[in-house]
Amino acid sequence: MKTGKVKFFIESKGFGFITEDDTNEDFFVHVTGLNGLQIQQNDRVEFDTVEGKKGINAVNVKKF
Repeated sequence: MKTGKVKFFIESKGFGFITEDDTNEDFFVHVTGLNGLQIQQNDRVEFDTVEGKKGINAVNVKKF
């Protein structure tokens, strides 16, 4: 799993971005990849990535 920090998450729209620790790359995260978890800016998370319609998405997001 990758680790990172939530750059931002707009709860009303159901999406945001997570910045990976190792590469500083930003990954799109949709509410469906959170498995019921609520996240907010600056939360520390671990996640997997999958190819989405418009690029790589963060999925299986968990706080730590």
